[in-house]
Amino acid sequence: MNAPLTSDMVHSLAGTPLHAAPAVETFLSHGTRSPKEYGGTVNPPVCRASTIVFENMKDMDERQQAIDHDEAGVMWYGRKGTPTTFALQESIAYLEGGYRTLLASSGLGACIAALSAFVKTGDHILMSDSVYGPTRHYATTILARYGITTTFYDPAIGAGIDSLIRPDTRIVYVESPGSQTFEVQDIPAIAQCAHRHGARVVMDNTWASPLYFKPFEHGVDVSVQACTKYITGHSDALLGSITSTQDAWPEVRDYVYAQGLNAGPDDVYLAQRGLRTLSVRLERHHRNALEVAQWLAAQASVEQVLYPALPGAPGHEFWKRDFTGASGLMGLVLKPCAAQSLRNFVDSLELFHLGFSWGGFESMIMPQDPMPARTASQWPYAGPLVRLHIGLESPDDLIADLKAGFAHL
Repeated sequence: MNAPLTSDMVHSLAGTPLHAAPAVETFLSHGTRSPKEYGGTVNPPVCRASTIVFENMKDMDERQQAIDHDEAGVMWYGRKGTPTTFALQESIAYLEGGYRTLLASSGLGACIAALSAFVKTGDHILMSDSVYGPTRHYATTILARYGITTTFYDPAIGAGIDSLIRPDTRIVYVESPGSQTFEVQDIPAIAQCAHRHGARVVMDNTWASPLYFKPFEHGVDVSVQACTKYITGHSDALLGSITSTQDAWPEVRDYVYAQGLNAGPDDVYLAQRGLRTLSVRLERHHRNALEVAQWLAAQASVEQVLYPALPGAPGHEFWKRDFTGASGLMGLVLKPCAAQSLRNFVDSLELFHLGFSWGGFESMIMPQDPMPARTASQWPYAGPLVRLHIGLESPDDLIADLKAGFAHL
């Protein structure tokens, strides 16, 4: 689905003809919905299926031919998708601007599938030093067992990555911003270098979602998301997506199918439901987070606010150039303090809950220590780092909660 959504496509998917390709907000409400096919239900219902039965041998042969020709939306076996799955996959592919999308049972599952699809023994991967920790762990442990090497690079390297690309480099893996330390990478420059050497660019696009960053317009070959986060939006499902260009699609498809990766129908349905409100939720996350970030930047206890949408924050120039909005996730570097003071600060908060995930409606906090894992770049701050997810609450209440917490520092 590289081309803009046409009125015919909207008519066939949602049963509602439009005179022109709709805005993204309209697509979120109407795209990939076919009420007439399901007795008038607004959303495609949950389809729980393993075995798919065929009317006769002719029906089975025709479906086999359709699969051989890589047609989308063909019912064959539950693992390869149902109408519930197909609807979400088509929506994500359209929003990201990619060719096709497949789902995995978690964001990490999507990340490792996108990596594994393109490498074999003896190959080399370049990976950002600010990458999501479990993705890093997979590269340095599981892939290493099979003779696949990974070199980590400074996320600020930009076009300088050209000097690190080797003849056996198959993937340049980017995550922008980094989900712990929020470095914004120069994706177009990195992609240009990677493609000149025949390497694929795989990106974790979870922070911005496809609404605020269009990976394929910036040279990315494969985009992964933890749909657990903003697409689902309610902290009640685990899901990942892998979207690719048409050129990269066969390798992604073959790996996902061969590994038996799939997602449960109930989680897919929850993500489909969450997708309908993605635009309004992200607008609120952005507005709340920017207000909180501006307040934090003025506090005596704060060394640095790591929020790319904040003027003056690290990476703001690249964010302003390449992104159309920002989510609710940010980093907060405090001035050096005693370990117990940090614990008191975190434990005293009432609206910020301590937990690993983010992207839901609620505000979260999690202390971070990026130094032990980094091998290619220096962390420039001496004070503790905490990650904040700014939810949909009143920003005034969130600021009051943080203000009370700072008293413990």
